[in-house]
Amino acid sequence: MSASKKSKLKLHGFNNLTKSLSFNIYDIAYARTPADQREYIEYIDEAYNAERLTKILTEVSDIIGATVLNVARQDYDPQGASVTMLIAEDEIEPGGKNSVAAHLDKSHITVHTYPETHPDHGISTFRADIDVSTCGVISPLKALNYLIHSFESDIVIMDYRVRGFTRNVRGRKHFIDHKINSIQDFLDKDTKARYQMVDVNVYQEQLFHTKMRLSQFELDDYIFGAGEDELKAAERRRIRNAVVHEIKEVFFGRNLPR
Repeated sequence: MSASKKSKLKLHGFNNLTKSLSFNIYDIAYARTPADQREYIEYIDEAYNAERLTKILTEVSDIIGATVLNVARQDYDPQGASVTMLIAEDEIEPGGKNSVAAHLDKSHITVHTYPETHPDHGISTFRADIDVSTCGVISPLKALNYLIHSFESDIVIMDYRVRGFTRNVRGRKHFIDHKINSIQDFLDKDTKARYQMVDVNVYQEQLFHTKMRLSQFELDDYIFGAGEDELKAAERRRIRNAVVHEIKEVFFGRNLPR
């Protein structure tokens, strides 16, 4: 039977599979002076404040075909922001027990940001942790490319997991309802061209892990508050080494000798 004529999976009741996509997105910068470091944190806090993050998550909800039920957001002092959205696969009538059930058995999207700078080496980093967890037919993988392009992503670390099971009309359990070999299957050509990628997948457990780092390195893209042309050759080498070292440590998840 051709794919176009293949019948959809007929379930007994609601699709109870939970599909969770988690991101750690990193932006790395070099801020030369304390003033540059403060300016970097201020820039990140403005570019990724709670209002902007809410717009991003609302677009994610639209892309995956979900309905936003509730939004909670917060900007923090001195830095950082969080947004949490409760979402549902279908539109929910306001009030009544249906509304309560939607909060219990449906889905959510969250983002937390962590701007950070350290005076010793001039390295500043911005991390955004994003979780998209859905139940039913809607899939967080549909928003994969939009999320990557919405942030200044030098490094992206992603985990995708399908949890639980659902039953067809004959009572047979289904522990996944779609084909997937790798998160890379759902990345667009532009993303694949820009990043180096490594997979660690555990297929029998429905666990998929992909790490990405930018393929091209241009020092000007990482210096905050100055241009490469303003620096002497020795300082350019020192900064390049510091930034590359930071990228490697974050990508591999461990401290490396300098």
